[in-house]
Amino acid sequence: MIVEHAFLVGFSKSFGLFYLIALSIAVVIYAMWPSNKKRFDDAAQSIFHDEGGPCR
Repeated sequence: MIVEHAFLVGFSKSFGLFYLIALSIAVVIYAMWPSNKKRFDDAAQSIFHDEGGPCR
């Protein structure tokens, strides 16, 4: 069986597209998961905890 270059290119582009879409959906679900809210809120506020005031 001979596989043509055009078929391989089309398949890899399609697979890559669906892979990136699935990965993006997984990241959004992880970021929006209710049990991660406290972790992300703490990370967002952590830069303010160490601040002693303006630099002089």
